[in-house]
Amino acid sequence: MDKMKAARVKPIVIDFDGTCVAHEYPKIGKEIGAVPVLLELVDNGYALIMRTMRSGKPLDEAIEWFKGHGIALFCVNLNPQQSTWTSSPKIYGHLYIDDAALGCPLVHDDTERPYVDWVKAREMLVNAGFIS
Repeated sequence: MDKMKAARVKPIVIDFDGTCVAHEYPKIGKEIGAVPVLLELVDNGYALIMRTMRSGKPLDEAIEWFKGHGIALFCVNLNPQQSTWTSSPKIYGHLYIDDAALGCPLVHDDTERPYVDWVKAREMLVNAGFIS
């Protein structure tokens, strides 16, 4: 990526299990409505960084999930831009979307762990100016 394009990247850090799909680790969980919202974020100029505890084959499958839905990932488990201004291992982003984050809207189901409510999350993203 050239320096001018890299300077314009607006990173959003996103979890995978419970955020993009329902919790079924190590399998890929069911669809929960993330795809159209993630596509809107990318269309609005945001670079998605997946931050996940997955590794090995389960990580590869999560990356393939994004590819299979036509969702571009900027990076996985790191933001390469920040090496120019910090050595911190914390991944920098303009926003973090994670089912474990305080305030993230969740769907509570008696048979599953809670997962992101993408209808409410999209409303929040619109209200905050991330998508129009």
